[in-house]
Amino acid sequence: MAMTDPLGDMLTRIRNGQRAKKDSVLSPASKLRARVLEVLQREGYIRGYSEDATGAHPQLRIELKYFEGEPAIKHVQRVSKPGRRVYSGSKELPIVRNGLGITIVSTPKGVLSDAEARSQNVGGEVLAEVF
Repeated sequence: MAMTDPLGDMLTRIRNGQRAKKDSVLSPASKLRARVLEVLQREGYIRGYSEDATGAHPQLRIELKYFEGEPAIKHVQRVSKPGRRVYSGSKELPIVRNGLGITIVSTPKGVLSDAEARSQNVGGEVLAEVF
């Protein structure tokens, strides 16, 4: 069966991997997934990621991050879904946990965190929220 929400699948793999205290998880590779992982790495929610091209299909190996035994990501949720897209202007971007979390936004200038999108004065599709 075809996957309808690849980004949601990757976020679920991260969530499940952290609940199971895994060091890393694998997810099929795509440009959008890699850009979202770059934002998560820049903001300090994951240790890093790398492309793993050993099999027939390229995959992303995501290195999960923990702090004193607790996952760095307490909550990750897909906002814009294939059935209901959510868009926001630069001034209306949601603030997660009073600024303690981030919103990942797909903008014309690339995939950015909410703070980066506000500073560049661009809006776009709200992909996910993380804290």
